[in-house]
Parts: sequence; C-alpha cells; structure tokens
Amino acid sequence: MNDTFCSKHFKLEQIGQGIYAAIAKEGGGAVANAGFVDLGDKVIIFDTFNTQQASKDLKLIAEKITNRTVTWVVNSHWHGDHIRGNQTFKDSTIISSQITSSKIRDIHPSRFSQQKNDIQGLENYIQSLKDKLHQTNDTNIQCQINFLSEVKDSLPTLELTLPNQTFHNELIFQGTKRCARLFTLGGGHSYCDAMLYIPEEKVIFMGDLLFVNCHPTFFEESNPVKWSTILKKVKELEIDVAVPGHGPTGTKEDISKIIDYISELTAIAENSYQDEDIKIPEIFRDWRSPEIYQQNIKHLRELTNS
Repeated sequence: MNDTFCSKHFKLEQIGQGIYAAIAKEGGGAVANAGFVDLGDKVIIFDTFNTQQASKDLKLIAEKITNRTVTWVVNSHWHGDHIRGNQTFKDSTIISSQITSSKIRDIHPSRFSQQKNDIQGLENYIQSLKDKLHQTNDTNIQCQINFLSEVKDSLPTLELTLPNQTFHNELIFQGTKRCARLFTLGGGHSYCDAMLYIPEEKVIFMGDLLFVNCHPTFFEESNPVKWSTILKKVKELEIDVAVPGHGPTGTKEDISKIIDYISELTAIAENSYQDEDIKIPEIFRDWRSPEIYQQNIKHLRELTNS
C-alpha cells in the first residue's frame, strides 16, 4: 500500500513487521526523521517532524497502512524538528519524558510567537536567497529556500501542542502483535533523549542520539561523555535496524561510528589550539553537513576549557 504513497516531506521505508521509518527529504517540511509502529491493536508514532504539513502526511499514511487511528505519539526530545508537528495528533496521547515536556513548555512558546510575528522578515530573507540563486544556481540555496518556504507556510496555523503524558525511565506498550519499550538513559544530545525499542523485530528508533552518514550536532546542552555512555549501553541490545534522527536507517555499526566520532573529536579538541583550523578526518569526510564539524570542535574546546 505504501508503494503508491508519495510525500514531498519524507520517504517511507518498511523496516520490520508493522514498523515504518519516515526518512526526511532534503528541502521538505520534515527536517528530522520519524516513524510508526503497528502493535496490532494500537499505533505509536515516533516524533512529529518540523511542520504540520509533514506530520499530516505521516498521520495519513500511518492510519491508511494500519487501518486504525494513532493511539500514542512519542516526542524523543524537545528540539523543534521533532515536536512542531504535534498539533496534528491532538486526539492522541502525546508522551515524552518529564524533562522533555518541561523544556517544550518553557522554551518553545517565545520561539513560536517570535517566528509568527516575523513572517514578513522570513519572506524577505527567502526573497534574498532567491535573488542569490539567480546569480549562482547553487542547489544548496534552492534546498534552503524550499525548507524555509515550508516553515513560512506552517507559521500562520502553527500551535504549540504539549505532551499530555510523561514518563521517567521506561514505559512498555503491549499490543496484540508486538510490544514496544520507550526508555531514556538521560541526556546526551539534548537534556533528555528517549528511544523506542521493538525487541521482537530488533528495531530501535533513536532520535538524535544517532546520526547516520552525517555529522551529529553538539549543542550547548549536549554532553558528549554521557552521549557516548548511552550509545555503548544501547549497543548491548539486539539491533538489526537503528532509525536515526537524521540520515538513512542504520545498524549497530553506525552506533559505533558515533561513539568513535565523539572520541576522535574530543581528542582533537583537547590537543589543538583555540583558532586552529582542523581538517575533517578521512573517516568522516563524506558525511553530510560538514560545516557542523567545525562547530562541534569549537563546542568541545569550550567544554575542555571550562
């Protein structure tokens, strides 16, 4: 049934019995990955994308394939590209960790209102990019225009929709066909990162704890040491398919690559000068978003010197 489905926001991929990954397309309204799990009598959505246009497509295909309404929606962490589509699922139970729920409630209202009050500013910026595109024909600029246009289209009707159920360490969903385990080992990428594990199918949705073939983003709140520790614990699970927050679906090997990335960059940051321009190591050179590499080095240097 999903063969005929097409969204400009994401590519749908069946990764197990009743389990689907929604992999974000560049320049669309998704930005991050999401997915859904058919438990037999109930349906779980994992993350809701960056815009309600994208999350509407996700709801549509999830309900079409499973032939039932969405029961639960999980927010893996508080970042906008994982929660801004929540309003599409107002009739479902939206679940996050207690910390994630607090961060969404505390941080996003002012961000939303700021953006909604400056739609004209965004339109002007998009126009300036279009002018630049005429001169350069740069495909990256076209991608940025597409992405920002999706954000602009979402703003007039965007509403902040908070989780209405929270959990602390773990929550088990038992269905008639399979079960799923929602759990957190604390914060690594964000203040608190949750994952969804389907043991029978050996599939895990990891949010932004995993990036595949693209540079992971270290924010001020990120804790690389804890991030690495979390990934090492996750590797102890039986996993055939790991769905990242960004990039294509991966395996345990991709989890190891992020552990190596954190280790390698931490060593570079500790053994280099403040303004030294560090070339990307060969092993990570083909990864998407290379500009993030220098930001990550800078962030790790600040951590080292703090």
